[in-house]
Amino acid sequence: MAIRGTVVIESDRCKGCELCVHVCPQHVLRMSEGYNARGYHPVMLDETENHCTGCSVCAVVCPDVVFTVYRMPRKARARAA
Repeated sequence: MAIRGTVVIESDRCKGCELCVHVCPQHVLRMSEGYNARGYHPVMLDETENHCTGCSVCAVVCPDVVFTVYRMPRKARARAA
């Protein structure tokens, strides 16, 4: 059974440092082509294949605290499998 999770990103706080993109073990983060309110290309979640596990590595490395991480509860994961 695969662990599932997701992240919510406060794009307007992101300064586009790309640290999270390089440390994401699931490779689900990429830089947006558009700009945020601060004039940076913010990070975005590319969940076309639902590979985010909610591991929180992105949130730990982010200097701007733009990530809120969610993981599916164990009971819900067991029923969803």
